[in-house]
Amino acid sequence: MDASAPPAAPADKGLVGVVLPTKDEPRWLQDQAVFVKAGWTPLFSQGDSAKEKANVEALISQGIKVLIICPQDATAAAAAAAAAKAAGVKVISYDRLIRDTDAVDYYVTFDSMAVGAAWSEYLIKQAGDTKGNPLYIYTGAATDNNAFIFFEGAWEKIQPKIADGTFVIKNSAEAIALQGKATLTRDEESKIIGQTTTNWDFNTAKSLAEANLTKATTADKGTVYILAPNDGTARAIADAFAADKDVKKYFVTGQDAEKASVQYIIDGKQSMTVFKDVRTLAADAVAAANAFLAGTPPEKTTTYNNGKLDVPAKPSAIVTVTKDNVKAALIDSGYYQAGDFQNLQ
Repeated sequence: MDASAPPAAPADKGLVGVVLPTKDEPRWLQDQAVFVKAGWTPLFSQGDSAKEKANVEALISQGIKVLIICPQDATAAAAAAAAAKAAGVKVISYDRLIRDTDAVDYYVTFDSMAVGAAWSEYLIKQAGDTKGNPLYIYTGAATDNNAFIFFEGAWEKIQPKIADGTFVIKNSAEAIALQGKATLTRDEESKIIGQTTTNWDFNTAKSLAEANLTKATTADKGTVYILAPNDGTARAIADAFAADKDVKKYFVTGQDAEKASVQYIIDGKQSMTVFKDVRTLAADAVAAANAFLAGTPPEKTTTYNNGKLDVPAKPSAIVTVTKDNVKAALIDSGYYQAGDFQNLQ
């Protein structure tokens, strides 16, 4: 699909409802813009599962036939999905997978395992043949199934380099205890996320990074490697590490290609981001909704297990963006304008 092309026009605007998690993160405003362009006005849950369910019930009462919903809490959203299914509505889980329910018909997502793997691949490349490099791990919200998938992708790629001594974990006793395991169970991932979660929140991320640095010795600093789960938290964590006089250099990951983080990358304050073109994702959601309205199943290339069933999906591709390819990936593709940034080469 041409990422620059607008989504296909919906078959009937009134038959599809969209619910997104919050207006307070730039990422979701980007999705909102694409859906509005397609003719749909998303409702926002604002981090409240009760509001999310009320939004879904309001859409059901309006007669929708397809629901596109990005859950703010992967498990709590099961009730909203079940209400939609009971009303005969097809449920498309958008970007995040709704868990522990059989009421999900399709999953529109990026390849979240690939996102995590891209973080680790970047850090591994920067470390080269060196050993004993301090590694700080940060994760997303424990209520978001994607946080687990991102971390799983990152862990499976970087764990061999922890085992061979390239990296030494510095901020999670649970991760250290499990560092010999190449593949973790969800419960094991949950233990690590419990110690390293940013809750997708800038202030939480900054406070956690500062607490980690306060506890760390000078030997735990120097040149450090940081797995950060998204751009907002990456900037917060980067600011904390940059302010520590014993940190001489840091490499920090991210995702979403937020404008502020693209500027950080240009300025050398953030190392990379994973670009997930929401134009493509939203267009895929539009295509899936139109398929359901036409009575045909959307295209499937894989499935994701949500604890109750294997949900069909066709993951969209991701792109690793560093200072070297900012212009090619984000400007030349028409995603952003060159004038949005300073000192762009």
